[in-house]
This record gives sequence, structure tokens and C-alpha cells, in this order.
Amino acid sequence: MKTYFCVIMLKQLSLEEINAKNANTLMASLDITCIEVGNDYIVARMPVNHLTVQPMGLLHGGASAALIETIGSMGSLLIIDSDREIAVGLEVNANHVNGISNGFVLARGKIIHAGRKTHLWQVDITEEGSNKLICVGKLTVMILEKRTK
Repeated sequence: MKTYFCVIMLKQLSLEEINAKNANTLMASLDITCIEVGNDYIVARMPVNHLTVQPMGLLHGGASAALIETIGSMGSLLIIDSDREIAVGLEVNANHVNGISNGFVLARGKIIHAGRKTHLWQVDITEEGSNKLICVGKLTVMILEKRTK
């Protein structure tokens, strides 16, 4: 039995180009910034502050879910032909394993599956500096053809 591996290479846009796509979006509101792009992964940074915590002062699960969806969507945009396709989140899953009340978190998303119609991203959110695991997530992205107007 043969095993086949599909190597995915993310387009290597500059961080400025990637982050410019977030202007006037939720990502800008939460101050999510892409800080690294590799061949099959992407890393973003988000502050833990008054915009991203819940009333008890801990990082809000919804902010973590938004970060997971951001990473997967950014990554899928670097795989698809954006002239004719769009990438949309289909399902997000987040398991919160530790709390954090200040500082920054880093989200590292790695492509697990890149099919023609769906992508699957594994995303680990860690505390910047200590690498303490805060949240583990997965995002399924659907690839659609752009509609003509």
C-alpha cells in the first residue's frame, strides 16, 4: 500500500500585505496581527486586554474562537486562487485549557488538510513568553467560487 503526501505551500505575502487585509474588520478591533508565515503554518498575536476579556478578567472564549477563525481564514487565503475563490469558516471548535488575564497570546495555525472544497486547520493558542497552552482549536474552511456581480 502506497502512502501519498500532499505538500501545501502558503503564498509568501509580506506581513504588511496580510495585515492590511484586516483594516476595518473584527481583526482590527481585537488588534489581531499576523507576525509569521511559514510554508504550512501561520502565526498571529492578540492582546489580552479590556477588548478581549470577559467580566471575570480572563481571556474571553469568543475572542479565542475569533482568533482561531482568523488564523484559518488567513491561511486559506494564502492557499487558494483569490481571483476566483473565497474562503469562509464552516465550523470552529475551541477547547479552553488554561486562563490568562493580561499580556499577549500567540496563535499558531497549521494546515492539516487542503482539499479542493475544504481546508482543516489545527490552531494552538499559547501565552506569549511562557508558551503555556491556553486553547486548542480547529477550523474547517469551505472554499467557494466567487460570484460574479
